[in-house]
Amino acid sequence: MNELSLEDGIRSRRSVRGFLPDPVPQKLLDKVFELAQWAPSGTNIQPWQVYVASGATRDALRAEFIRRAQSQQQAKPDHMDNGKLGEPWRERRRDCAKALYSAMDIDWDDKEGRGQAAFRNFELFDAPHVAFLCMDDIFGKSSAADVGMYAQTLMLSLTAHGLASCAQGTMAHHPDLIRDTFNLDPSVKVLFGISFGYEDPTIAANNARTTRAALSESVVFCSD
Repeated sequence: MNELSLEDGIRSRRSVRGFLPDPVPQKLLDKVFELAQWAPSGTNIQPWQVYVASGATRDALRAEFIRRAQSQQQAKPDHMDNGKLGEPWRERRRDCAKALYSAMDIDWDDKEGRGQAAFRNFELFDAPHVAFLCMDDIFGKSSAADVGMYAQTLMLSLTAHGLASCAQGTMAHHPDLIRDTFNLDPSVKVLFGISFGYEDPTIAANNARTTRAALSESVVFCSD
């Protein structure tokens, strides 16, 4: 496997929404997740708790996610935002959706097609593995930022080792399911999940590409 430069890894990492069924060997999983442990962490507390489902555990979780989605069981995430999103962030999200639907040949007005595309989240996009990123409820927003940095480091580690991933907020919809599966204490809260494995290049959704805002929209340099 050819090693990627840091820049190539950052620029080539993207959300993949279609995976091959081939499981990742445990030796490679150990290597990827050990590297992710070196993510930045304020005062080195390393608040992240990561639970990886594979094999029969993954299959059971996937089946239950599908059942709950099909029965329209209400999501009860541990953490919720207020649902309000102004500009320019709302337009960026809309552009992202348009890129995905275009790659899948789904018209914007095709509500059924869009619904089917969204449902794929609960199928884990057929990924053979899913990692649930959690932290204890004694931690606050600053520690949640640490978990975010861990997630980025993990996804870059996956990319560097020839693997693909997709971070999914939907994996936090039913935290009780995750706690029951891994026999977790109620104090462990689920933030989100990351489905991962080997990309299936035949999946149309994997042709979707997004852009980034101009540097001037996000970064202010001041030297006076």
